[in-house]
Amino acid sequence: MKNTRSEVLTTHALLIVAALIAVFPFVSIVLSALQGSGSGGAPTLSNFTEAWTRGGFGSALLSSAFVTIMVVTVTVAVSCLAGFAMAQMRVPGGRIMLGLMLLGLVLPYEVTVLPLYQMLEGWGLIDTYAALILPQIGLSVPLGVFWMRAFFASVPGELIEAAGIDGASNFTAFRKVLLPIAAPAIATLMTILFLFTWNEFLLALILVPQNEAVQTAPLALSFFSGASRSADPNITAAAAVLVALPIVLAYVLLQRRLISGLTEGAVK
Repeated sequence: MKNTRSEVLTTHALLIVAALIAVFPFVSIVLSALQGSGSGGAPTLSNFTEAWTRGGFGSALLSSAFVTIMVVTVTVAVSCLAGFAMAQMRVPGGRIMLGLMLLGLVLPYEVTVLPLYQMLEGWGLIDTYAALILPQIGLSVPLGVFWMRAFFASVPGELIEAAGIDGASNFTAFRKVLLPIAAPAIATLMTILFLFTWNEFLLALILVPQNEAVQTAPLALSFFSGASRSADPNITAAAAVLVALPIVLAYVLLQRRLISGLTEGAVK
């Protein structure tokens, strides 16, 4: 059925308004970060230099990158293997495990912070990278397993049967047949995990409050903005842009892959 011209114009107008509303906060922060001192100050990059120097964001960004890479890598590896097993193999207690993982998805993770702190404190891991990486892997795996299980369940069984006829084991079929065609689903999962992990704040605030060497960028930004609340707000805005820039760039570069992966999952 053809859309009328008025419907097309209305749709485009609504999309433009929604885009402006979504972009306005970021644009306003960028403009504030570029504004010089005093009213009507000329645009300048000095705010970024000042924020970078005073906030120590170089170390924080490296910590965020390290934590994010570790969480995404381990979660995707575990999710692919577990998702394949759940979808294509008979796993004893598989339904029970899926139910437990579903519980992990719907349970607000805020309620797990105190038990996590007590457990990690008992292991002597507070204020270490492990305190950031291990819980986030545990919280991300349920989503990853459900995501990859849904994809592998949609793959025609004839592919695996054909690989078995050729003498391939389950793992060989998984590695050589299914993984290549699962690339869009894996890329989308990696993008989602990257966005979630980079923006994680509460776990970092609770589990690494004292060790500046392992504090992530969102936590460093929180401490910096709190310490400089009475200082120049333009410098705080510049710090916010520095922290947000990697994730904005990642989304711009990966948005096509993310949208295509979500669309393929919806169609299947």
